[in-house]
Amino acid sequence: MATMEDAMEAFAGESQANRKYMIFADQAVAEGFPHIARLFRAASEAEAIHAKKLMKAMGKVESTEKNLEGAVAGETHEFKNMYPGFLKDAEAEKKSDMALVFTYAMKAEEIHANHYKDALKALKAGQDMSNRTVYLCPACGAIFLEPAPEKCPVCSAVRKIFRVIE
Repeated sequence: MATMEDAMEAFAGESQANRKYMIFADQAVAEGFPHIARLFRAASEAEAIHAKKLMKAMGKVESTEKNLEGAVAGETHEFKNMYPGFLKDAEAEKKSDMALVFTYAMKAEEIHANHYKDALKALKAGQDMSNRTVYLCPACGAIFLEPAPEKCPVCSAVRKIFRVIE
């Protein structure tokens, strides 16, 4: 079982590096270093390739139905168990910046879980989800299906900053 444990650790590391390097790219752009940003974006994509190959080699990519079931379980765990505990710790330590991040994530994860539940229901009825525009609030990570609200119910960001996801 050492190989599977190694693969899970590698997947976690590659996934974190993917996101970290994208964040670093944004920072490089903000500081006026577009070419360094490009290097970070390329490395981010490379890490995503590694993570994808690891998931497939571990047999962790299943049918869409099983993937949705796993997504519902994961998102539900996050908003019901994980983030409430994190929020409690942040509040006890008077880390208001972290408490806000945890609160937004917790509320967004609940929205994600509900969308996955709806998708799973459609799939079990032999259908795809309805073809509605999908919006992402870049301030908190909440996802909305058309019609998008005027303001994000999680963080109050205005709809005009939402990103359309293709």
